[in-house]
Amino acid sequence: MFRFKQFTIRHDRCAMKVGTDGVLLGAWSDVSHAGSVLDVGTGTGLVALMIAQRSPAVVIALEIDADAVSQAMENVADSPWKDRVEVVRQDFRTYSPDRKFDLIVSNPPYFVDSLHCPEKQRTMARHNSSLRYDELLEGVARLLSDEGRFCVIIPMDMSDALRETAASSGLYPSKQLIVVTRPGKQPKRTLLEFVFDPGVVCDRKELLLEEDRHRYSPDYIELTGAFYLGAK
Repeated sequence: MFRFKQFTIRHDRCAMKVGTDGVLLGAWSDVSHAGSVLDVGTGTGLVALMIAQRSPAVVIALEIDADAVSQAMENVADSPWKDRVEVVRQDFRTYSPDRKFDLIVSNPPYFVDSLHCPEKQRTMARHNSSLRYDELLEGVARLLSDEGRFCVIIPMDMSDALRETAASSGLYPSKQLIVVTRPGKQPKRTLLEFVFDPGVVCDRKELLLEEDRHRYSPDYIELTGAFYLGAK
């Protein structure tokens, strides 16, 4: 299990464990005007619970894998926000709620061209064969409110392709955070926020994770300090 300041995540039955990607997404996504939030591919429920901690929003945590759904339900039930977070087992491609969402977040499958690993559950979580980027963006465009925001974390080398795919669904980047692990390293991850406004100017920033090995940067500590034990 992984203990945060206000909740605990158990992840022994989930293919993808608690990691920096999910923490970044949950801490960075703009919740300032979100009354309703959809977390696509919630896994353990980590991002959904981080959003619930940061806002009064109602959060739907969507997941297709049965074991992950069961574990996410346990994590939500043990949290302070069980009345505002609902775990739903459903394929995002066929998900048709009776509402639209102010914020949609996703830490999607992203190993597009790598070899599939032998464990089926982990393969589904890590590869986009079960939910391609175009399907993700089409679904987001269908379920996002007119003034809503879509936030996602992806590999840096997929950024241009995702922007092109998003534009075909009428979504345009309004913010980008480029993640550098340590000084001198090439960025491997980026977070992107999309809106429906074609005239929006993208606010592009960079975040350094570690100044040295296991010595986190002040900016990363500030971004995630409300969650990690020991952080002020």
